[in-house]
Amino acid sequence: MRARRAERRRRVMTIAGSDCGGGAGVQADIKTFAAMDVYGTSVLTAITAQNSYGVHAVHELPVEFVDAQIAAIIDDSGLGVDYAKTGMLYSTAIINVVADAFRRYKIPFVLDPVIKAGAGGALLEEDALNTLIEVLLPLCTVVTPNLQDARVISGLEIRTMEEVKEAAIEIQRLGAEAVIIKGGHGHIDRDSAIKIEIAAGTGKATDLLLLHDVVEAGGEGERKFVELSLPLIDIKPGNVLHGAGCSYSAALAVELANGKTLRDAAASAKKFVYNAISDGDAVSDIVVVDQTRGLLKDADRYWTVENVKEAIRMLKKDKYFYELIPEVGTNIGMAISRAENEKDVAAVDGRIVRMKEGIGIGMGMSMTHGCVDFGVSSHVARMILAMMEQDKDRRSAINVRYSQEILAACKELGMKIGSFERDKEPEFELDPEPDERSNTKMRTMEWGVREASNEFIPDVIFDLGAIGKEPMVRIFGNTAVDVAERVNRIAMFVYK
Repeated sequence: MRARRAERRRRVMTIAGSDCGGGAGVQADIKTFAAMDVYGTSVLTAITAQNSYGVHAVHELPVEFVDAQIAAIIDDSGLGVDYAKTGMLYSTAIINVVADAFRRYKIPFVLDPVIKAGAGGALLEEDALNTLIEVLLPLCTVVTPNLQDARVISGLEIRTMEEVKEAAIEIQRLGAEAVIIKGGHGHIDRDSAIKIEIAAGTGKATDLLLLHDVVEAGGEGERKFVELSLPLIDIKPGNVLHGAGCSYSAALAVELANGKTLRDAAASAKKFVYNAISDGDAVSDIVVVDQTRGLLKDADRYWTVENVKEAIRMLKKDKYFYELIPEVGTNIGMAISRAENEKDVAAVDGRIVRMKEGIGIGMGMSMTHGCVDFGVSSHVARMILAMMEQDKDRRSAINVRYSQEILAACKELGMKIGSFERDKEPEFELDPEPDERSNTKMRTMEWGVREASNEFIPDVIFDLGAIGKEPMVRIFGNTAVDVAERVNRIAMFVYK
């Protein structure tokens, strides 16, 4: 029986509304908590009926029930709260109840001033804004408005970075210990007459952090501004980003609960949300951030490497596989799901080559194990990525030597066979600034796979070579183990 986890995970509470569409609100917060390895608790303030077209209805929960939820979490010694964050609070009554709870229990919290939904629709009643500013803002550790929220709270227009700083100062004067004005929404105004100078250069999303003010006798001390920038992820015109603000404030609360300084916590939260946006899902006209994609991607990479290693073990056990290795050697690789480039494809570092006694893995003649890594074989990676353009589930491939007997075995085993002729490959125009997949040398494999897949998706692709190019057979499958099983069946068919 597996022992229980010994250390206590940090407890982080969200007080926010429910988004039935799953992209924002409590749903986004809980996913963020789970992805960042803290124990998340939730207090619902309202239930919304919303989708990519906007907020259609709001059902405010009774304030007594909101208070009861908070008390239930706090009063349980096994739960408790190390840090909290707020999202949609909706009404003056709920804001007052939440503020009373924070005073009573002395809970540090991040205030995310949710005023409107990204897709449209009010999430805070008009008469509740002043209550949020006057009652809740002075209690928070840090407030995290986006540019639009900052305009509303500060009452200032924001057109330049200097005006962002002025707005942050004004919000701090209203009572907040620290202010983070998020700059990612600056690109929303890109088509308007007002250009948001949210970064020193183009293509940057810059958050402005105003740290705790030092108040001296007789006046205010010097304020500390910190700018945190990452590349701006350009959302297509007409699309709306959904869940980024909720996820950011949740991630910030997690990092503060973990004991990080505000500056370090803000930088970490920004990076977390940047990755979540990069891996976001397109739903209708909105892009929903994916808080768990990073975890799933890491798990996928581990599983992919292990799958390739298992495939190699299978091939090494097959006494006939030796006969299938071409003169140039062979390699087997596998891509993660949703692979983007060669760094997402795991393969043997070097090649699998013939030896006097069996087969060897690596550049030398010694038997080497565990030499599977990502981005180590451009050739097999390009082959796999090109096939994934035809069928996203065909994530693995191997090259073996060409012979009529091998092709006949593939046919007898029910595999679909395609081919291309190297002398028909078109001349590709060289890129003046070539990257890893833009020049002529890198195009052959992509072109060959596409050419062989014109009429159907093949399991096997061969070519007869050219001057200086050995004829080759390439076998594809969904996983490296699938490919190894196919290779073993082919070898058995031909050589037994």
